[in-house]
Amino acid sequence: MGKAQDKLVDGLYGLGWAGVKKLPEPAAVALGRKIADVAWKRRGKSVLRLESNLARVVPDATPERLRELSHAGMRSYMRYWMESFRLPTMDPRRFSTDVRFQDENLLREALATGRGVIVALPHLANWDLAGAWAIGHIGTPFTTVAERLKPESLYDRFVAYRESLGMEVLPHSGGAAFGTLARRLRSGGMVCLVADRDLSASGVEVDFFGAKARMPAGPALLAQQTGAVLLPATLHYGDTPVMYGRIHPEVEVPGTGTRTEKTAAMTQALADAFAWGIAAHPQDWHMLQRLWLDDLEERP
Repeated sequence: MGKAQDKLVDGLYGLGWAGVKKLPEPAAVALGRKIADVAWKRRGKSVLRLESNLARVVPDATPERLRELSHAGMRSYMRYWMESFRLPTMDPRRFSTDVRFQDENLLREALATGRGVIVALPHLANWDLAGAWAIGHIGTPFTTVAERLKPESLYDRFVAYRESLGMEVLPHSGGAAFGTLARRLRSGGMVCLVADRDLSASGVEVDFFGAKARMPAGPALLAQQTGAVLLPATLHYGDTPVMYGRIHPEVEVPGTGTRTEKTAAMTQALADAFAWGIAAHPQDWHMLQRLWLDDLEERP
């Protein structure tokens, strides 16, 4: 991406943060749906990739059903952005009414142990809103990581935005983040990680909807190294403005095996919990990139 394009992208995101949050909520909802409909009708690479990914999740879907799901998926994706742009100005009291978690007692009980808690989520619905719920409703700040975006000024906007909500944000690059996360957990803190895609060499292979994919080893390694409680969580949208979530039971460290074997088993358990939530609400899974390993192979 060149400097001119960097400035354009950063300017567009800046306009979103500055403009959308000032819109009345119904107008922001309508704008998001309009943008989603236009993008879906253009059938660009992101829409086609989303549709291809959804075909794995719903293998018996007809082409017409897949188009319906991808259309709903783009609307869900743009709802995420409209909500995120408006989130810093949202009344915190709405986190108790607009965000509703099943089995939130599992999170409260884990925090009460003082062991530290890792919450691992897939790209479902609005994970930023879930984070704001944890801070505003549960009363627990947390630490997370963010991929360094290009341009750098865009990454700075993302960090400033999330920090304005009460999150501590660490850059994903380098090994320093893991050490900081481990220290936060050992002091009894909470770490939240989006953990359904890792195409790096350190990614752990898992079975995911009948094929191989890679997911990050970080959550499982942190749980082993620090003794923290590892909890999967899944999200889905209801009618605007409500979002639902579920805290899944703890993924425990296996009693036997090497560290590699334990990490593989725990990451597979996370993948299974993610698959449960994604299969139940496929339209809210915002995976517009390649994920499965056989999709990464070069085609003739």
